[in-house]
Amino acid sequence: MSRVSLNQPVPDFSAQATSDQQVDSGALRGRNLVIYFYPKDSTPGCTTEGQNFRDLYAQFQALDTDIFGVSRDGLRAHENFKAKQAFPFELISDTDESLCGLFDVIKLKKLYGKEHMGIERSTFLIDKTGTLRNEWRKVKVAGHADAVLEAVKAL
Repeated sequence: MSRVSLNQPVPDFSAQATSDQQVDSGALRGRNLVIYFYPKDSTPGCTTEGQNFRDLYAQFQALDTDIFGVSRDGLRAHENFKAKQAFPFELISDTDESLCGLFDVIKLKKLYGKEHMGIERSTFLIDKTGTLRNEWRKVKVAGHADAVLEAVKAL
């Protein structure tokens, strides 16, 4: 599968998500998509990022925009995280890293001096035609959801 490029159509993908949903990007044409990748459920930065998107969810919905969070966690962890944080959007389980590969978010990271491959916090905005319009990599959580909302408004 090829990787996504700015201002190019995103290849159709299908992925398993919370609430027993199969997310099919082709079926979502006609709506904007915000897909944010985060390292791990229930960790401080990932929780805050999800809460920020949750708190702006109604504004995204008013702009015909769906939000999906993606990590390599399994569906059970996702269901618990979603319920505990009252996320109104679905979380995609990418245990096989197929979406991570498509969006090229697996990077060499350092934690406590040890190197490992992990998800680099990243967000992608796909317009109603399925074209990648914005990407944010090496995301800092503070103010990020607001910046994404502004980009949606600019579409």
